[in-house]
Amino acid sequence: MKKKVGFIGLGLIGGSIAKAIRKIYPHYHMIALDKYRENLALAKEEGVIDLACQKVDANFADCDYIFLCLPVSHNIAYLSQLKTVISKDCILTDVGSVKTPICNEISAHGLDAYFIGGHPMTGSEKSNFANAKALLLENVYYILTPAQKVSSEQIKHFKHFIESLKALPIVLDAQSHDRIVGTISHLPHLIASNLVNFVQGKDNPDEQMKMLAAGGFRDITRIASSNPTMWQQICLENRDNLSEILNDYIALLEQTKNALEYNAKQEVYQIFESSRSYRNSIPNESRGAIKKVHSIYCDLIDEAGGIATIATILASNQINIKNIGIIHNREFEEGVLRIEFYDETSTNKAKNLLEHHRYVIYIHK
Repeated sequence: MKKKVGFIGLGLIGGSIAKAIRKIYPHYHMIALDKYRENLALAKEEGVIDLACQKVDANFADCDYIFLCLPVSHNIAYLSQLKTVISKDCILTDVGSVKTPICNEISAHGLDAYFIGGHPMTGSEKSNFANAKALLLENVYYILTPAQKVSSEQIKHFKHFIESLKALPIVLDAQSHDRIVGTISHLPHLIASNLVNFVQGKDNPDEQMKMLAAGGFRDITRIASSNPTMWQQICLENRDNLSEILNDYIALLEQTKNALEYNAKQEVYQIFESSRSYRNSIPNESRGAIKKVHSIYCDLIDEAGGIATIATILASNQINIKNIGIIHNREFEEGVLRIEFYDETSTNKAKNLLEHHRYVIYIHK
């Protein structure tokens, strides 16, 4: 059946969902509202949407799905307008990484029977519709948080719809979702940012820490380079959960400090052993809360043109390099040259290609 899909917000995530729907369901009718006219113009030009809207009006009245794809506070601002036009059979959803605030507002607006919150655990350092792609949803955990009055049939239907877009739906209640992502995503971002700030504060005037902190330090603090405005909003929206989570984490750090002070050898060993075991059991195939880095490490002889040769091999085979550089601190890493790519397909292709040219390649998991 031909269905109608509406979008409020057509940036990276909204645009990627729209492109995935257009790819799988080319006959669907799709409309969108976005304050950035260039997003709407490009989406219309590419045939992703059929109609660009200037406001929430009667065009949204017969939508089968409406996706709220703005920051949480902005999504909430549209609820009173949607309440006056939404049809009784519509499924209203969002894509925010914190669910409790909007679920509370959904209830306050009497929209409980329509709302199935959504959180596709994907993203990019880029923004706007121009960088959206259907591939962003493939093999991604897509958490669904249904409101209490949504029927089991609607949940089943929407779950099947998300599966058809190549994502991996998981149903959770909003509170569980916020505690989980608070622990596995929001807390790591806070830790990484504070660790970088800590090192900066402890560095000497010659910035020797900064010079020596390449390699592993850059990897474990990579997410500290995330958008500060976005993460300010996310952490404040989930502040109650994060406060409790931070209390527990600080208590764990205190235990570690005590173990070191009292020379508790077995306890210190267990810190590394248990974390190693659990970390190695985490699956590497699907995308989780923190975006995966696609990179390889390569042994490289120190000679003129060495990096240029590798870049030429990759470029001649249409493989785009996201980042490339020499690893000067290899205390915990193999390979002299680190090459980062945009996706897993490019990474695997580059690995096979360079090995064919007799380079020694490592992929760190």
